Amino acid sequence: MSSFPNSPKLIKGGLVLVDADTAQVQRIISLQYNSDSLSRTLQVQTAGGQANDRIEPVRFKGPAVETYKLEADIDATDQLEFPDQNPTAGQFGIAPQLALLESLVQPTAAQLAAVDREASSGTLEIAPMLAPLALFVWSKSRVVPVKVTDFSITEEAFDPSLNPIRAKVNLSLRVLTTDDLGYSTKAGSLFMAYLQSKEQLATKVQSVSFATLGIGGIA
Repeated sequence: MSSFPNSPKLIKGGLVLVDADTAQVQRIISLQYNSDSLSRTLQVQTAGGQANDRIEPVRFKGPAVETYKLEADIDATDQLEFPDQNPTAGQFGIAPQLALLESLVQPTAAQLAAVDREASSGTLEIAPMLAPLALFVWSKSRVVPVKVTDFSITEEAFDPSLNPIRAKVNLSLRVLTTDDLGYSTKAGSLFMAYLQSKEQLATKVQSVSFATLGIGGIA
């Protein structure tokens, strides 16, 4: 059965993992279901204003520290109704999807083995393992570099083999700014584009008069 021809195309949110050095795309992760809500917190960064000092004019030190929080549902119930068409779901449930999301916060086994080899060879200083750069994508106007700061999974249902078949995933993402990335990197330019898109959106709000505020002007 074909869908209604005038129905809107469903765009999914997700994450894109890119090589931190080359910016080459490594993996694209789409959410099975878009989160019903998206919580954002912006912590302003200002200079001066020590405790007990008089209030000074606001001077920004840099971009606000922005954090996203969302809850994603993952469900294999529909796929399990047709096991011949979805053999992976029938064999593993949603374990592959959860494992893919967990890769956001884990080094690879190959990276750990390489660290062990370096330690065994007597290397005195071992560099921390570099993770892929994560880009949070929530519409074409919101593509922003992020760092996963909190990640939790609640598995809610299981098949007879105890594979998870339904789960809720909670993600907290801290936006990486030019303070973190610099200006000359691909990720830094993505943040600048993100900030500029907000500024452009702000210009689309219709101007109001002083009368709207119940005053005649600023004396």
